[in-house]
Amino acid sequence: MWKCEKCGREFKNTNQDHYCGDAPATIDEYIAAQPEDVRPLLAKVRETIRAAAPDAIEKISWRMPTFWQNENLIHFAAFKKHLGIYPGDLTLTPFADKLEGYRTSKGAIQFPYDKPVPYELISEITAFRVLAAKKAHSRKRKEGAKESQNK
Repeated sequence: MWKCEKCGREFKNTNQDHYCGDAPATIDEYIAAQPEDVRPLLAKVRETIRAAAPDAIEKISWRMPTFWQNENLIHFAAFKKHLGIYPGDLTLTPFADKLEGYRTSKGAIQFPYDKPVPYELISEITAFRVLAAKKAHSRKRKEGAKESQNK
């Protein structure tokens, strides 16, 4: 076990990344708390997502900047060696070819800091998530209307 000298929290991994104290309450606070060289990247990611999801609400969820529109659309976060993007499950989407060369899992994409950040791809993924969220919300509303008619 490793114990952070600043906050006293204990972790399995030595020097594990974490927030000491309270989580940031806003995306501005989150970005301000990051290393100086990473802040411009995070600000650009935020602008990119905002442009692709202009109706989304900004919030902090899971201690990460999040854009919400009827559901969590996309999260992003800074780590030591990469920028993480969390758009949910992309396994059955048209982005497989564009994500080659990046580390991915079912709901996460890692963009290493030593390569240019693909802002256009982040924009496309966000727009895809906006459309998917709208379809899911519309479907749920129709199902709810049908249920109330059948009562």
